[in-house]
Amino acid sequence: MSETFDKAYWDEHYDGHAPAAAGGPNPYLLAAARDLTPGTALDAGCGEGAEAIWLAAHGWQVTAVDIADTALHRAREHAAAAGVTTGIDWIQADLTTWTPAEERFDLVCSHYVHPAASPGDLFRRLAAAVAPGGTLLLVGHHPSDHHTATTPEAHVEIGELAAVLDPGRWDIAVAGDRSRVMSHGGREIPLQDTVLQARRRGQAAGGRLGR
Repeated sequence: MSETFDKAYWDEHYDGHAPAAAGGPNPYLLAAARDLTPGTALDAGCGEGAEAIWLAAHGWQVTAVDIADTALHRAREHAAAAGVTTGIDWIQADLTTWTPAEERFDLVCSHYVHPAASPGDLFRRLAAAVAPGGTLLLVGHHPSDHHTATTPEAHVEIGELAAVLDPGRWDIAVAGDRSRVMSHGGREIPLQDTVLQARRRGQAAGGRLGR
């Protein structure tokens, strides 16, 4: 069945599901951020806030955006429970039309975002938000993953992600399909992800070289 991932969809999605159990951030974010100097970060489609909270706890100044009010309410509660009271600006907005007040970020990450239309346009907007020397991390559901994404509109292939980058301006660190296991309700669930991690060439602001 085709889905339209608009605000009504995501509000209903979060209203119909219990809050996520407290847990760590996506492992691809941990791998991407471990060698980065904390700076400004955009968490696009932040959901209940696991990635934004981890980034803020490790010194990043985070702009966390999601379309669903319920998701952001839960994210604020998770942040408070984790003792993270500063470092995150929570914003309710549709990423397909939202323009950040800050023009560029040292890190732009997005995990399993499903735009209502034109995913390529959204990925290009996210890439454009990365500062020179900054890092882009896009993670999506691979078409072979039928455990967490059941509709074709939620799937993304690496070609769709890589197509938004000008190879003359980016150094790609990771581009391809990845497998991992998620624990849920006492079960081990195998997942198939599509992951793109890249660094925009150039020197970061203030003379600090991005990694």
